[in-house]
Amino acid sequence: MSDEIKSTMEKVMERLAAMDAAGGATADPDYRGEERQRDGMRQAAAYLRGEKASLAALLAASPAEAQPDLRRGMALTLLRNIFLPRDEEQLGPAEKAMTGLLELAGTGGEMLRLLGDMKKILEQYLTHRRQLRQQLAEQFAQQLAMLEGDLARRTGVAMKLGPEQHPKFQEEWQRIQDELNSQYGRALDQHKQQVEHRI
Repeated sequence: MSDEIKSTMEKVMERLAAMDAAGGATADPDYRGEERQRDGMRQAAAYLRGEKASLAALLAASPAEAQPDLRRGMALTLLRNIFLPRDEEQLGPAEKAMTGLLELAGTGGEMLRLLGDMKKILEQYLTHRRQLRQQLAEQFAQQLAMLEGDLARRTGVAMKLGPEQHPKFQEEWQRIQDELNSQYGRALDQHKQQVEHRI
């Protein structure tokens, strides 16, 4: 057996002996912290699904030494559920996540301001996205009128085409969305980082 494999085996055996000495559970505080953080993530996910009523109550019912790890896990899950929405319906889960973050942080004015700013970013993103899509559709509508006329002359059949049917529409819309996502995504990420540091 090579020395490298032998020393790795010795470390594994020492770790197992330490676990046995601790009654079968690991004595590693980092491991316990990670496990509590994962538990906090699971509880926050259940809260977002509507299965748990209050994160603050769950936290208060936990042992004091576990609360920081649980709170961090909860906050991470809630922050992951705040993202740029494609439509109005996707605002709901983000708003619920923000309510959970406010519960975890207490009623601090700075947290309230940050979460309010995040909500404005999401709403402005949706409005801006809708406006840009409408403008793009109007630009392509003019080109489509000419294309419809040309097709009617060639085929003898009048057709009504939507802007999305223009070959370049999707390509241009994707380019616009990428720019919009980058701009608003950076602002949202900055706010999420600030929220994470305050919880």
